[in-house]
Amino acid sequence: MAGNPLRTLDSFELLKLGKASVTVGGLAAGILIVVVAIVAARLTSTGLRKLREKAAGNAASLYIVEKVVTYGLVVIGVVAGLSTMGVDLTSLTVFAGALGVGVGLGLQGIIKDFASGVSLVFERLVAVGDFVELPNGGRGVVHEIGPRATRIRTNDSTDIIVPNSVLVNDQVINWTLRNTNRRIRVPFVTAFGADKDRVREAVLKAAKAAPYTSPDDATRRAQVWLVGYGESSLKFELIVWPTVEAVRRPAAIFAAYTWLIDDALRGAGIEIPYPQRDIRVRALFGEEGEDALTSLKLEPAARRRKAKAVRAGSSNDAAADLEREDPEEMPNPPPSPSPPKTER
Repeated sequence: MAGNPLRTLDSFELLKLGKASVTVGGLAAGILIVVVAIVAARLTSTGLRKLREKAAGNAASLYIVEKVVTYGLVVIGVVAGLSTMGVDLTSLTVFAGALGVGVGLGLQGIIKDFASGVSLVFERLVAVGDFVELPNGGRGVVHEIGPRATRIRTNDSTDIIVPNSVLVNDQVINWTLRNTNRRIRVPFVTAFGADKDRVREAVLKAAKAAPYTSPDDATRRAQVWLVGYGESSLKFELIVWPTVEAVRRPAAIFAAYTWLIDDALRGAGIEIPYPQRDIRVRALFGEEGEDALTSLKLEPAARRRKAKAVRAGSSNDAAADLEREDPEEMPNPPPSPSPPKTER
């Protein structure tokens, strides 16, 4: 009686490695196991990602679990697939060593990035949700740490793909490590002769009233420093502690405080200098000061400055930008508020 052709095909030998032989049936079973492992890894990764998006406090820990489980399932699937094919893994030790040397020389960049990615996942010095600043000046929120590269999304809604080795080997600033506040310095100038106490009072009052400024405490408080003299100005700095959310938008926070300082100085009648040359005429037709200006039908400078002073509460676009949300879903989005009830 003729043998079953499927059984004959299943036992057909394709390759012989030492004492082990690879058959058609073993190869098919091995490939099936690897495919199942990859599908299981992707499904597990998707489930853990959704769980991580809902968990605000344990998001970083769940991210580590997600990556370890995903990589582990793939590795276990490949090993089980090779074993099912009939390949004796111990007989491939020498071959694997030689292959590893060749791969290490030819793909050392990829291997370096992969090892750096594993280091990032476990060390958590740079984690998903952190706001980082790269050596080239690029800044943004870490959205994903992959096996070879990390995806960083800037405040302009553009994605930066950074090799993992850059984040490990280069000097990277993590603005939100451990979610603590950061102090920033906002420079500004006033004209010579400005009342320093008035400058300090006006700027501090405006800065403390801003919603993106952290309240003063025993160790962190807003200050105004006189730091030097310019060619035609006094140089000041506003020393302030923004909120953690505001730190994620450094360009907007600097612009918002600069706008706020300008409003405060103008509202207090404090002159903001411009590069200029003053020509002083001590006497004109026998008259001096405002009497001379009145003779020429010119308005005194103090009266002009008062007329140019802007009203408080002008439109500050940078401050509004600090309240906007990223159009892309953030790594840990806050729960959406329930819609208001309408009365019928």
